[in-house]
Amino acid sequence: MLRWVTALLLICFASSYARQQPPPELKKDRKPAVTSDKEEVPPEEDTSLAKEDLSFNPLQATKEIAAGNYYFKKGSYLAAEGRYKRATQYNEGNAEAWLKLGETAEKLKDRKAARTAYTKYLEIGADAKNAEEIRKKLARWK
Repeated sequence: MLRWVTALLLICFASSYARQQPPPELKKDRKPAVTSDKEEVPPEEDTSLAKEDLSFNPLQATKEIAAGNYYFKKGSYLAAEGRYKRATQYNEGNAEAWLKLGETAEKLKDRKAARTAYTKYLEIGADAKNAEEIRKKLARWK
Protein backbone atom coordinates (compact mmCIF):
# COMPACT_ATOMS: atom_id res chain seq x y z
CA MET A 1 0.00 0.00 0.00
CA LEU A 2 2.83 2.35 0.86
CA ARG A 3 4.36 1.77 -2.57
CA TRP A 4 1.15 2.83 -4.31
CA VAL A 5 0.86 5.99 -2.27
CA THR A 6 4.51 6.85 -2.94
CA ALA A 7 4.11 6.24 -6.67
CA LEU A 8 0.97 8.40 -6.76
CA LEU A 9 2.72 11.24 -4.93
CA LEU A 10 5.68 11.08 -7.34
CA ILE A 11 3.36 11.27 -10.31
CA CYS A 12 1.54 14.28 -8.86
CA PHE A 13 4.78 16.14 -8.13
CA ALA A 14 6.19 15.37 -11.57
CA SER A 15 3.08 16.60 -13.34
CA SER A 16 2.91 19.80 -11.27
CA TYR A 17 6.61 20.46 -11.97
CA ALA A 18 6.08 19.94 -15.68
CA ARG A 19 3.19 22.43 -15.68
CA GLN A 20 5.41 25.08 -14.03
CA GLN A 21 8.09 24.91 -16.75
CA PRO A 22 7.36 27.13 -19.78
CA PRO A 23 7.31 25.39 -23.16
CA PRO A 24 10.63 25.65 -25.02
CA GLU A 25 9.18 27.83 -27.81
CA LEU A 26 8.00 30.45 -25.27
CA LYS A 27 11.31 30.98 -23.50
CA LYS A 28 12.41 34.59 -23.88
CA ASP A 29 16.13 33.94 -24.27
CA ARG A 30 15.66 31.81 -27.43
CA LYS A 31 16.16 33.33 -30.85
CA PRO A 32 13.70 32.60 -33.65
CA ALA A 33 14.54 29.52 -35.73
CA VAL A 34 14.31 31.39 -39.03
CA THR A 35 16.68 34.31 -39.35
CA SER A 36 16.23 35.09 -43.05
CA ASP A 37 13.29 36.72 -44.81
CA LYS A 38 12.45 33.49 -46.60
CA GLU A 39 10.55 30.87 -44.68
CA GLU A 40 12.44 27.59 -44.51
CA VAL A 41 10.54 24.44 -45.37
CA PRO A 42 11.21 21.58 -42.97
CA PRO A 43 12.30 18.29 -44.51
CA GLU A 44 9.51 15.90 -45.44
CA GLU A 45 9.02 13.25 -42.78
CA ASP A 46 7.24 10.81 -45.08
CA THR A 47 10.01 9.52 -47.33
CA SER A 48 7.54 8.37 -49.98
CA LEU A 49 6.51 12.01 -50.55
CA ALA A 50 9.99 13.49 -50.55
CA LYS A 51 11.50 14.36 -53.92
CA GLU A 52 14.47 12.26 -54.92
CA ASP A 53 17.73 13.61 -56.20
CA LEU A 54 17.94 12.05 -59.65
CA SER A 55 21.14 13.74 -60.76
CA PHE A 56 23.73 11.96 -62.89
CA ASN A 57 24.71 8.77 -61.06
CA PRO A 58 25.94 5.95 -63.32
CA LEU A 59 26.50 3.56 -60.41
CA GLN A 60 22.89 3.88 -59.27
CA ALA A 61 21.75 3.50 -62.90
CA THR A 62 23.63 0.20 -63.11
CA LYS A 63 21.97 -0.98 -59.90
CA GLU A 64 18.55 -0.03 -61.24
CA ILE A 65 19.21 -1.96 -64.46
CA ALA A 66 20.23 -5.04 -62.47
CA ALA A 67 17.05 -4.82 -60.41
CA GLY A 68 15.03 -4.29 -63.60
CA ASN A 69 16.61 -7.38 -65.15
CA TYR A 70 15.58 -9.39 -62.11
CA TYR A 71 11.98 -8.23 -62.38
CA PHE A 72 11.97 -8.75 -66.16
CA LYS A 73 13.12 -12.37 -65.79
CA LYS A 74 10.56 -12.88 -63.05
CA GLY A 75 7.81 -11.66 -65.41
CA SER A 76 6.95 -8.57 -63.39
CA TYR A 77 7.13 -6.14 -66.30
CA LEU A 78 5.63 -3.12 -64.54
CA ALA A 79 8.27 -3.28 -61.82
CA ALA A 80 10.98 -3.75 -64.43
CA GLU A 81 9.69 -0.77 -66.39
CA GLY A 82 9.87 1.41 -63.28
CA ARG A 83 13.44 0.36 -62.61
CA TYR A 84 14.53 0.98 -66.19
CA LYS A 85 12.89 4.41 -66.18
CA ARG A 86 14.79 5.31 -63.03
CA ALA A 87 18.00 4.09 -64.62
CA THR A 88 17.41 6.44 -67.57
CA GLN A 89 16.78 9.28 -65.12
CA TYR A 90 20.08 8.62 -63.37
CA ASN A 91 22.00 8.28 -66.64
CA GLU A 92 20.30 9.37 -69.86
CA GLY A 93 23.28 8.20 -71.89
CA ASN A 94 22.96 4.56 -70.85
CA ALA A 95 21.95 2.74 -74.03
CA GLU A 96 21.27 -0.54 -72.21
CA ALA A 97 18.63 1.09 -70.02
CA TRP A 98 16.82 2.51 -73.07
CA LEU A 99 16.95 -0.85 -74.85
CA LYS A 100 15.59 -2.72 -71.85
CA LEU A 101 12.91 -0.07 -71.36
CA GLY A 102 11.81 -0.58 -74.98
CA GLU A 103 11.71 -4.36 -74.58
CA THR A 104 9.65 -4.03 -71.41
CA ALA A 105 7.23 -1.60 -73.06
CA GLU A 106 6.83 -4.13 -75.88
CA LYS A 107 5.94 -6.84 -73.36
CA LEU A 108 3.39 -4.46 -71.84
CA LYS A 109 2.00 -3.82 -75.36
CA ASP A 110 2.73 -0.10 -75.14
CA ARG A 111 4.11 0.61 -78.61
CA LYS A 112 4.27 4.36 -78.11
CA ALA A 113 6.57 4.02 -75.10
CA ALA A 114 8.55 1.28 -76.86
CA ARG A 115 9.01 3.51 -79.93
CA THR A 116 10.23 6.38 -77.75
CA ALA A 117 12.69 4.15 -75.86
CA TYR A 118 13.99 2.47 -79.02
CA THR A 119 14.42 5.82 -80.76
CA LYS A 120 16.46 7.13 -77.84
CA TYR A 121 18.47 3.87 -77.86
CA LEU A 122 19.26 4.33 -81.56
CA GLU A 123 20.36 7.92 -80.93
CA ILE A 124 22.79 6.80 -78.27
CA GLY A 125 23.99 3.49 -79.72
CA ALA A 126 23.59 3.93 -83.48
CA ASP A 127 26.37 1.41 -84.17
CA ALA A 128 25.05 -1.31 -81.85
CA LYS A 129 24.82 -4.93 -83.04
CA ASN A 130 21.04 -5.00 -82.96
CA ALA A 131 20.48 -1.47 -84.30
CA GLU A 132 19.40 -2.68 -87.74
CA GLU A 133 16.93 -5.14 -86.21
CA ILE A 134 15.37 -2.39 -84.11
CA ARG A 135 15.16 -0.03 -87.09
CA LYS A 136 13.25 -2.73 -89.01
CA LYS A 137 10.93 -3.24 -86.04
CA LEU A 138 10.21 0.50 -85.86
CA ALA A 139 9.57 0.59 -89.62
CA ARG A 140 7.04 -2.25 -89.30
CA TRP A 141 5.16 -0.37 -86.57
CA LYS A 142 4.50 2.63 -88.82
